[in-house]
Amino acid sequence: MSKPITTFEDFIKRILKVVFWVLLFLPLIGVPIYYGLYGYLHLPIDFFALATVKPLEFLAFQINLINTEPFKTLFALTVFPGFTFVAVYSTIFMGWVERKFTAKIQLRTGPMYAGKVEGIAQNFADFFKLLFKEIIIPNGVDTATFVAIPFALMAVAGALIALVPLSPTTYIANPSVGAILVFAVLGFSPLIVLLAGWASNSKYPFLGGLRALHQLVAYEIPLILSLVGAVILSGSLNLAPLVPGGPSIVTAQSGIWFIVLQPLGAIVFFVGALAELERIPFDLPEADSELVAGWQTEYTSMLFGTFQLANFSRMYILAGLFTTFFLGGWLGPAPVPPEVWFILKTTAVMIAMMLPRSVMPRVRIDQLLRAGWVKLLALSFANMFVTMVIVSLGVA
Repeated sequence: MSKPITTFEDFIKRILKVVFWVLLFLPLIGVPIYYGLYGYLHLPIDFFALATVKPLEFLAFQINLINTEPFKTLFALTVFPGFTFVAVYSTIFMGWVERKFTAKIQLRTGPMYAGKVEGIAQNFADFFKLLFKEIIIPNGVDTATFVAIPFALMAVAGALIALVPLSPTTYIANPSVGAILVFAVLGFSPLIVLLAGWASNSKYPFLGGLRALHQLVAYEIPLILSLVGAVILSGSLNLAPLVPGGPSIVTAQSGIWFIVLQPLGAIVFFVGALAELERIPFDLPEADSELVAGWQTEYTSMLFGTFQLANFSRMYILAGLFTTFFLGGWLGPAPVPPEVWFILKTTAVMIAMMLPRSVMPRVRIDQLLRAGWVKLLALSFANMFVTMVIVSLGVA
């Protein structure tokens, strides 16, 4: 019997041991398979012949390869600005930032040991823990729907990742109606949450799903209307230019950011984003003191981990949309790459989204509905009126 894992260092050693044996036996299996299929696949490059190339030449070859199709599209989808970047940045890094940030505000220490330096590797440890845990399917659930729901929510997050531009040229997709398409995709999230509650065949998850649906009714309309002003001022539905120098919501802010001209819209969007993400004070679908974990109660192992990945990805996406519509997107002083400006602004918005968790209590469902249908809706219409005045006066 192998030695039990009792510390994070033991866990890392076990992972490295697995990686060692995989790397040892992979060539023995992979090389014959590759050369057996080489003639059938008609690959344009003999990758194994590159083993004799000098490291710098091989690096240059890889860079050139990434800039050609289909590798360029594949790299964008999977690495940057695709799924891998968002998963590592939002879930691993910003997840750790939230835990430390909340702990400091509440006079706690937060993660301390995994990774030695301020527990920076704690989220990696939690990820691997969930990855290797047993997936438990409760009796009486709709198994197919129950298992598919986490991946459906992740698919929604993945579709939204494709629509958020990091720079005029760094994006996965740039449709001409990106501002509308974002909300068309975003509207699926509460419906998926309701299905998760129904498929769990349990009272607490189903109540959490119903609450998510009520939140959708309360905040979705003000959330959409809050961006109408930005669309009117920019005269475009494009998040990024379709052609170099073309019109878009970001390029329209080259003179002044829309948060200055649209403060009411920014406030409504920020509050609506918190409700969309089910974050305190709007975490009613997951209220731990009332519903255990809400619609996530029956999920374990990596199914639960997939929910966390999707939720943090959506927080990055909504923070990125706030940056795009109100903070000038990637615009900033020229010496700094536009992608860096976008990530810095998005990080600041994400930290602002984390703050209410530490200082605010949860609201009641009736307070949320009243705020959505009365206060937020009124502010949205007031913002549209202000926009009309600004356009009439020729300010923007």
